[in-house]
Amino acid sequence: MKNLYIDFDGVILDTIDVTYKLIEDLKIDRNNHNEIASFYTNLDWKHLLEITPEINDSINSIKRLLETNLFDIAILTHVYSVSEIVEKVHFIRKFFPTITVIPVPKQISKTKMVSAKDSILIDDYDQNLKEWQEAGGLGILFSKKLKDKGFKVIDKLDQILEVL
Repeated sequence: MKNLYIDFDGVILDTIDVTYKLIEDLKIDRNNHNEIASFYTNLDWKHLLEITPEINDSINSIKRLLETNLFDIAILTHVYSVSEIVEKVHFIRKFFPTITVIPVPKQISKTKMVSAKDSILIDDYDQNLKEWQEAGGLGILFSKKLKDKGFKVIDKLDQILEVL
């Protein structure tokens, strides 16, 4: 069984687009890292996850992946705060009581939290995938617009079965 790590934001739920709209409405400078960190740290994550749309049937796609018994699946997600961790865990637990959620402080590479060697990461951020592959893993880009950026690319999670 292969380790499969799935990113949360921008892969399972469209939190990126929703939070970018909130940031724009609040007139926060996206280049100001301190303001951005403060925004995400103080965000009402419970409310955010309630209003954020799922991306391309991600929950059912994960269910289909689990049914194959090909992967040991975990959610590997960057986080800014404890409340973000709590709400993401609650969200995943509603659908998947046995999937492990691994929170990664935003300042740390995902490759420092788990072993990337011979494991797969599905992520929407190409820098995470570059680091993953440099550490011996396979990076799969999740892109709603199927922009490849040099990686195998999918726009629906269960498409990983077709690209491997």
